[in-house]
Formats: sequence, C-alpha cells, structure tokens
Amino acid sequence: MAANSQTSPTGLVAGRRILVTGAARGLGFAFARSLCQAGARVVLADLREELLQQSVATLREQGFEVSGVAVDVADPASIERCAGQAVAFLGGLDGLVNNAAVTDSGGRGMDDIEIAKWDQVMNVNVRGTWLMTRACRPALRASGRGAIVNLASDTALWGAPNLLAYVASKGAVIAMTHSLARELGADNITVNAIAPGLVLVEATEYVPEARHRHYLDQRAIQREQLPGDVSGAVLYVLSDLARFVTGQVLAVNGGFVMR
Repeated sequence: MAANSQTSPTGLVAGRRILVTGAARGLGFAFARSLCQAGARVVLADLREELLQQSVATLREQGFEVSGVAVDVADPASIERCAGQAVAFLGGLDGLVNNAAVTDSGGRGMDDIEIAKWDQVMNVNVRGTWLMTRACRPALRASGRGAIVNLASDTALWGAPNLLAYVASKGAVIAMTHSLARELGADNITVNAIAPGLVLVEATEYVPEARHRHYLDQRAIQREQLPGDVSGAVLYVLSDLARFVTGQVLAVNGGFVMR
C-alpha cells in the first residue's frame, strides 16, 4: 500500500547515514524513502530478502544511494552482521530506526495467547530493539550526533484489548526508550520513541473493520492514518532540530491519544 503524497523537507537530514529495520514494506519503507528524499543515505534491513531487494531497487531507480541488508532481529548473530554491514556501506552511522516488529495477530484474549507466540513477539520487538541498539552504539557514538528512533505504538498508551503480547512489547519499548536515553546521553546519542496509531499499511490489513472505525471516529482529525503521517515525526527526531530532545514518546495518531 503506497504512502501518502506528503514530501520530505529537502536537506533536513542531508548527509546522515541511517539504518532502518523492517524496511522492506509498510512504515519502514515509507521511512526509508522519506529519509532519502530529505538527503540521507540509507540502509534498509529486513527478514524478507526478496521483497527487500525489490524495495532497494525501487529507491535506486529514483536516484537514491541505498543498500539492503538481510536481518533477523530475533537472532543476535544476524543483528551483529547487519550492523557491521550497514556501517561498512555507509562509512559510519548517524541514525537508527528500530522499526522491525511482529504482532500476536490480535483477536485473542489473554487466556488464549500461545506461549510460543508471546516469546516470539518479545524476542523481536523488545530484545531485538535492545540488541540492535547495542550493536549500533559504537558507530553512533563515533558520529557525535547519533539519534535512535524506536517504533512504539499508541496501543500501549490506551491499552488496546485482545492484543496483549503486542501491547506489552510496545510498552516495554517505551520504557526502554526512557532508560536508554539516560544511558546513552553521555555518548551524545538521543533516543526517542514514535507511537503511531492504526496506519493503513500491509501489516494492518488483518485488523477488523470495527477497530479501524473506532480509530476513525475517535480521532480529533477524522481520517485514515497514512504512512506519510508518521514519516515527518521520524525525520524530526533524527534531525538537528531535535538534538536536545531525548527520552520522549511522540504519539502520532491524529489525536486519538493525547499526552
């Protein structure tokens, strides 16, 4: 599903070297494209290698300098390889977007969640975010202006029912963001979280129509949320405009949740 037609401010992240995980499609691809449009050099990382290479080819055809790296963020060794390859291609690293995630498919109450599914969600969404941050920290420190964006979810802000594993994982991402911001501040690395609402991307096609309608009816801005609506926030926290912004959670959901 294509992003909306919003464009990125030219030069906002010019020359920045940025790694985006979960970038083969959906929000991750929208972030990668917007970063390229704003002047960054980008490495896209994803588990789905064939789709990843298609997305990389699309951006190269548009004249952008990008590369694709296969990664399984549930696998610590794969994360280390990904970070090393990204730094080698870019010649360093100024930004990291921890976007890769899985859901628990939704629609199940807490009594019906399979333990294996719970563990998978936590391994990818929580442990993967920690390990990718750890692997990229040396290069981000060396940059002198490192910035990390963790993708949370507004479901963790309002307590969406029947989505417990995912909500718990994104709540953990928010808590990790606060802690990491304090720990990495001495390295001059900012760490912030973006908490989107329900965005129209491939990953949300399984969401029942009633949930889509609930979001639409309760937003202050009553329209569907598109990938481009989130990209601007990501660009901001990766740019020099946000060098004194860290440990924050920015809810981008049209006013469905207000903080």
